[in-house]
Amino acid sequence: MTASLKDRTVLIIGRASGIARAITLAAREAGATVVVAGRDAEALAAGYDSEFRAEQVDLTDEASIAALAERLGTVDHVVSTASARARGALGDLRHDTVLASFDVKVIGPILLAKHLAPRMPGDGSFVFFSGASARKVMPGMLAVGATNAAVDAVTRGLAVELAPLRVNAVSPGTIDTGAYDGLGAQRKAELFAAREATSPAGRIGTSGDIADAVIFALTSTFLTGMTLGIDGGEALV
Repeated sequence: MTASLKDRTVLIIGRASGIARAITLAAREAGATVVVAGRDAEALAAGYDSEFRAEQVDLTDEASIAALAERLGTVDHVVSTASARARGALGDLRHDTVLASFDVKVIGPILLAKHLAPRMPGDGSFVFFSGASARKVMPGMLAVGATNAAVDAVTRGLAVELAPLRVNAVSPGTIDTGAYDGLGAQRKAELFAAREATSPAGRIGTSGDIADAVIFALTSTFLTGMTLGIDGGEALV
């Protein structure tokens, strides 16, 4: 059965750009009332031109999450796209970098569930973000892969503990967002060309691909405890 997002409230945690923005716009298009949240609520409000209610939340601070839950009162669905970068070879990894990655993507979602699940209807749901590095081993992605694998485990555990609330994860592959702009135009183009050459789908993903998967997870009432690999088959090769 497919549910509707019409007249439902969806909390989306992330920035006002890239994947988070695509999900926000897709949820509104599907009829949802969307609340956006992040560390800088003013920047979020400006990024969306005050189209959406913007709230402040720090996923590394339980008090901040609890305060957000109090302000929201009730919510039907929660999507967290937040992450902290932990790329690097083993010799370059630092304790604080790895801890920050787990803090935001693993512990943060657990605390979101702790404080928001009691305020959600039985047909509500959570969608968290994993990543293809949980399934495809690559040099320099050890901490990222470990974090994403932990997200997958948390998703399954929460799906059982919070039932009948549904809990799923979306696991993107290489997606064309601003996350790669720091490489510079040439290196980004070279990376994308190399990934396209080996991708079974024959292309790089888009934010829209991921937004479609999130809407599917939010509205598919028989889907829970699953990680949806939206990676064009990247993890297979």
